[in-house]
Amino acid sequence: MKLTRRNFIATVVGGVAGIQVTPLPWKFTDDVAIWTQNWPWVPVPPTGEFSEVSSVCNLCPGGCGISVRKVDNRAVKIEGRPDYPVNAGGICPVGMGGLQLLYNESLRFTGPMKRVGMRGSGEFQNISWDDAFRIIAGRISALRKSGRPEAIAAVDGNREGTTASALIERLMQAVGSPNYVRLPSLSDTYRMGNIVMEGRDAPVAYDLENSDFVLSFGCGLLEGWGAPGRVMNAWGMWHDANPAKRKTHIVQVESRASNTASKADLWVAPRPGTDAALALGLAHVIIRSGKYDAGFVAEHTFGFEDWQSTDGRPHSGFKTLVLKNYSPEQVSKITGVRPDVMVKLAAAFRLAKAPVAIYGKGKNDLNGSLYEFMAVQSLNALTGRINRPGGVLLPDPIPLNPLPYFERDDIASQGLKKPRLDRGGTQEYPFTQSLISNFADAINRSPKSPIDTLMVFSANPAFTLPDGGAFKNALAKIPFVVSFSPYRDETANMADLILPDCTYLEKMDDMVWPVGLQYPFYGLSKPVVKPIYDTRNCGDTVIEMAKAIGESVGSAFPWEGFEDVVKERAKGLYDAGGGRVSFDRAAPAWKPQNPKAGDKPGYNSFDDMWKKLMAGGLWYRPLDQAREWPWLFKTPSGQFEFYSQLIDQAIQRASAKDLRIAVRDDAACMAHYATPTSTANRSDYPLSMMPYEMINLASGWIPSPPFLYKTLPDTQLLKETSFAAVNPKTAAKYGLKQGDLVAVQSPVGEVQARIDLFGGAMPDIVYMPVGFGHTGYDEFLKGKGVNPNAIVQAEQDPVTGYPVWWNTRVKLVKV
Repeated sequence: MKLTRRNFIATVVGGVAGIQVTPLPWKFTDDVAIWTQNWPWVPVPPTGEFSEVSSVCNLCPGGCGISVRKVDNRAVKIEGRPDYPVNAGGICPVGMGGLQLLYNESLRFTGPMKRVGMRGSGEFQNISWDDAFRIIAGRISALRKSGRPEAIAAVDGNREGTTASALIERLMQAVGSPNYVRLPSLSDTYRMGNIVMEGRDAPVAYDLENSDFVLSFGCGLLEGWGAPGRVMNAWGMWHDANPAKRKTHIVQVESRASNTASKADLWVAPRPGTDAALALGLAHVIIRSGKYDAGFVAEHTFGFEDWQSTDGRPHSGFKTLVLKNYSPEQVSKITGVRPDVMVKLAAAFRLAKAPVAIYGKGKNDLNGSLYEFMAVQSLNALTGRINRPGGVLLPDPIPLNPLPYFERDDIASQGLKKPRLDRGGTQEYPFTQSLISNFADAINRSPKSPIDTLMVFSANPAFTLPDGGAFKNALAKIPFVVSFSPYRDETANMADLILPDCTYLEKMDDMVWPVGLQYPFYGLSKPVVKPIYDTRNCGDTVIEMAKAIGESVGSAFPWEGFEDVVKERAKGLYDAGGGRVSFDRAAPAWKPQNPKAGDKPGYNSFDDMWKKLMAGGLWYRPLDQAREWPWLFKTPSGQFEFYSQLIDQAIQRASAKDLRIAVRDDAACMAHYATPTSTANRSDYPLSMMPYEMINLASGWIPSPPFLYKTLPDTQLLKETSFAAVNPKTAAKYGLKQGDLVAVQSPVGEVQARIDLFGGAMPDIVYMPVGFGHTGYDEFLKGKGVNPNAIVQAEQDPVTGYPVWWNTRVKLVKV
């Protein structure tokens, strides 16, 4: 055939068509795929016997039950447990991705190590556990012998009340140092609020599942607040597929159109930091209407009406304060929320059969404001929603046994008389147990660090603290830092010695009362697999370290291992009587129980209970009816206090000025709004920056499973750059468009991000996601985006001293 242009084109087209029809290229592609699967470096799923192991996730304070599927000895999948009362099968994305934190050697320390490179370089060399104990025990013993036990400090990121936390605090007591420091969290805000208003040192308990109107002030219900599995199950129940069966109304109060706000029945957007004013504005409407629960207020509260103290001094009550200062018109000027919106919202809340107002800030990792919490809780009291089904419940604390008393030696006794470096618990901060921001500030202000040896447990404060890098600067000044982290995080990379903990899938650990849960709950995890590397349960490490220190320190730890301590504490659950160690999904724990039915624990001895607790990983008391009122509140008045006499007493011991309370009258003892202060010049820094959290990105000390980065839209992370969300009107004011690279500058530093034009952002606010900007971990997490905590200039919250991290002034400069 003569080759012409026409024939050439016909041949090529025919060839292409033939290739598409013939099976040969597809067979070739299949062979290539099979061949590449046999490359030696490609991971191959194991073959073998399948099994399921039940445990508890402790990647966040939610304490969800998990079921881990194994093939022989390798874990291959994590799912939520349907036989667990907290989450009943629900699980969040971080929990689902937990296997990547177990098997990723690049994320983890594989054994004890000591630093050989520069601080922060992450260069370490392997050492034995015996050498590691010799180094740390020798250093602590030397400081004690020189009469300086207070130069030893510990930063503890474990949840308060857990056995690991109790052991670490006991170690510091035995050593003789008062410098035991915890990281601030939302649970601390709840605890302080409950103390000053109810006299109860107990967690907050919101009966969400039995409520028909949830008024959420800032809680990221779909971003990971509380126990994520529990809240997602509740959300599904609230939003029944049949609209006729829907009985729960959701209102979200926050300045940004978060996932929760976007899916709520109503989104109310006040200016950041004005939630207290809005709550008090709603209280004003309810009081003015005369439709508050007068019976509850008269019988069970103190300080609602004006009153006179025993010394003859007249005091204004909550009613007077609210009616005078928080009319809808006054509050509208503060919050930007229209008065008519407040009036309608207050009426809807008041008319609901079982409403509840809940308070939070995103997830649970960052603290809130004490006075904001008091304002929201006052709204619950005003409508009689305390100790009522569907409201705020007041269950007893979990009856765990305390650790036994031990005799301190003279060195420890003298060291514990020294003042705390962070001034926690003093007249200046009467309700705050510890203040890590003050701790870092004291070190940074001193010519020489007053702390010689710092131990860091289950925490990454160099990354997670909203302090503009203050803690990282303090780390650089401390002569010797010891990290017990299983991960190569930013704080661990600054350490001199690594004694790595196991991950949560390799060890026993306990979970005490998940955040916000309405009934007492104790969870117990167990090893799903044996430790993959040369790591040890941190509880065992603390016990062995104490014994290596010797002297009287070791005698304060008579146990053989961590499990013995957990078992000793759990004996209190049995001695208290009642409580269940198994769960029937047909009888949800949140459904009120019939008192006549009694509590059938399902065990007949402590050994039987312990065996079943180890197997099932749970102990709980199902929700019962509202408790009897006598002695329920432990305040000076024996009632719920709108006017906190404990705050009043603290002011009398010190002064409102020493406590840095903005108001000087009776309002200091009640919920009130005070304009946030900032040392930044507003003309130089005209915008505010608000960090925000996401459910598919870890923002605490736990690293994000790398696969989760694939779930992020390119308006949050694009290649190596994260985004700052701003309102289009704000962007136009500064000549910015979608995708522009800008420097977000604050008085303490700057980070670079791209602009995301977001209609759900409040004008003049810059919103930046928390969880990006790592300099530690592996190549998949390192260098992705920026960390907004690095530029936070946080003022201190009055009374508590915790950082007001939602009030940083910034400006945008186009790069």
